[in-house]
Amino acid sequence: MNTQMQVALGNYKLHRFPIEKDEKLQAWDAADEFLLNDVAEKLTQFDAPRILIINDSFGALAVALSQFKPSALSDSYLAQLSTVENLKLNKIESAEVELYSSLEVPQKSFDFILIKAPKTVAFLEDILARLQSVMTENTEVITAGMVKNMPASIWKTIDKLVGETVPSKAVKKARLIYATPDLSKNTLNNYPSYFALENTDYQICNHSNVFSRQSLDIGTRFFLSELPRNNKYQQVVDLGCGNGVVGLVFAEKNPQAQLHFIDESFMAVASAKENFQQAKTQQEASFQAGDALTNFADHSMDLILCNPPFHQQNAIGSHIAMRMFKQAKQVLRVGGELWVIGNRHLGYQVFLKKYFPKVELIASNAKFILLKASV
Repeated sequence: MNTQMQVALGNYKLHRFPIEKDEKLQAWDAADEFLLNDVAEKLTQFDAPRILIINDSFGALAVALSQFKPSALSDSYLAQLSTVENLKLNKIESAEVELYSSLEVPQKSFDFILIKAPKTVAFLEDILARLQSVMTENTEVITAGMVKNMPASIWKTIDKLVGETVPSKAVKKARLIYATPDLSKNTLNNYPSYFALENTDYQICNHSNVFSRQSLDIGTRFFLSELPRNNKYQQVVDLGCGNGVVGLVFAEKNPQAQLHFIDESFMAVASAKENFQQAKTQQEASFQAGDALTNFADHSMDLILCNPPFHQQNAIGSHIAMRMFKQAKQVLRVGGELWVIGNRHLGYQVFLKKYFPKVELIASNAKFILLKASV
């Protein structure tokens, strides 16, 4: 695995976080290189260029631009962790980069807004709508991405919310989209959105970067139909909670339980918190953007409910699920349970048996399988 990024601004050592054994993927791509090389000369025309970075996957942009004291906005806790760790790796003070969550808006304007194209157009729409206040007529907005990850909808969204777009030629299968703000645009923000949760009175809040934000996905629907009801579950985690529907419905069935909602997405945690509070339940709950179960004490939980993601940024794989399963084994008390929902083809039962002495099939249908792993 290559850990040394060489660009016009310098050479930098970068890791993907959390660090995985035998990691084969590097912490940046050709789009990061293209963007950094493109802006390097432009930055020399400013005494102190004001730079905002959006959706920097592992901190490659922030590290390379750290000499300019940029601001970096992300929906990913792990992206922020990666930025801090990669700054340390290059002996750069973390204070050189000002970090913002996706729900915050910097209170200043910028000369450059540098965006790594997100996976969802909704997230891009939301961010651009909320950041109109930080753009001036001289701000240069540059969106970078691999060609395969930049459909026409990305271009159209930038054109609609920022201003006329000009694409670059592709370099190493990466492309840049340039846009100069049209300050006459004043688009209303349509996020967060809401949908009625079937068979309940709940209106479910979903911020723009939350999975299945327009309706209940079929995997979660199956999970909800099988959630247990038992007084033995006192301390319960909704791991990778998304909008928190699983934990919310579990709490309704188990009023004795204290719920803990955890996700690496700031928008997911904000959605889960609003949904739980709007339910007006008297139960206690905590909400945390974090790195899976890292901050939970060993042997402290009775039940963990989990629908694991099978991708990190644009990389698909089982490493996140495996890490969640390994951590769950440590966090569960003796007799504790991990309930996992997943597509049949993902083969989670094989992974779970590496960590748990007992793995049972709770329910299945043509597409999904629900498993219980016991300590």
